[in-house]
Amino acid sequence: MDVLVSVLCTLARRAGGVVLDVYRSDFTVTTKADDSPVTRADQAAEDVIVQGLRDLACDIPIVAEEAMAAGQTPDISGNRFWLVDPLDGTEAFIRRNGEFTVNIALIENGRPVVGVIYAPVRDQLYMGAGPGTAQVQQKGCGRLLSVRMPPPEGVTVLASHRHGDVALLDAFLKTHSVHSVVRLSSSLKLCLVAAGEADLYPRFGRTMEWDTAAGHAILEAAGGCVCTLGGEDLRYGKPGFDNPHFIARGTATPI
Repeated sequence: MDVLVSVLCTLARRAGGVVLDVYRSDFTVTTKADDSPVTRADQAAEDVIVQGLRDLACDIPIVAEEAMAAGQTPDISGNRFWLVDPLDGTEAFIRRNGEFTVNIALIENGRPVVGVIYAPVRDQLYMGAGPGTAQVQQKGCGRLLSVRMPPPEGVTVLASHRHGDVALLDAFLKTHSVHSVVRLSSSLKLCLVAAGEADLYPRFGRTMEWDTAAGHAILEAAGGCVCTLGGEDLRYGKPGFDNPHFIARGTATPI
């Protein structure tokens, strides 16, 4: 598993380099069929990752965001497949606030078993492949990640800048002792819960499986979980790859 994670980290960094090249240029923004924005960085990074995954394991199908947007849906009837979001947080990329990530996850039997997330601007590389393996690397240094006990002053809740149902989020916050609400883009929210820098990330809006799989694997490796509002583990390989509303949390944090 260490070798697999190492290869995925190399792929994520390589894709992140491609993303940064576009980020530092005068790029154009187009709109996909679902009205979401896309740049040439999305496709360029996906090409790097998909080719690398095919070279690594050509028998494992790849569910990648841009390919799916183009109508290329692979057969995932087996028990393993990859989920790839080459540029999560495209709006953050467009606004140039640095809060975007490259995401690669391996799914087995509906569960995310390996996850790698790279934040190119921050040069932060998060990874996880089972209990106790979550870590982050930055500037040549690495440290293990673990969720935290909620502090006495109240929980830190993460939310998206623009997406999600505001009324549902407000109702959720009223049921908790909240110290602060921090708004952040992309899968970095899952990483911050895994790192013990926040306690809860409730998502009351549309997400796709490739948005969450890598961060889910990392959070579970750090001792946390991602559950539906009914308390069930979030599963992968669903029809259409749409996620229901969910709550990501440290295990010690009450919902």
